[in-house]
Amino acid sequence: MYFTDRGIEELQRRRGDEEVTLAWLADRLQEFTDTHPEFETAVERFATWLARLDDPDD
Repeated sequence: MYFTDRGIEELQRRRGDEEVTLAWLADRLQEFTDTHPEFETAVERFATWLARLDDPDD
């Protein structure tokens, strides 16, 4: 099991019944990168991937 799998499973267990907006998620990602700037590139890639997920040109 990868570390991300454990983190995702914990997120589902703790917050799985909640509904959140993309604005809420964007704010949490910004807070995370403010606290952990070494992950800024990874978060940027993740956000870009999510933004383009359903784009047939990508």
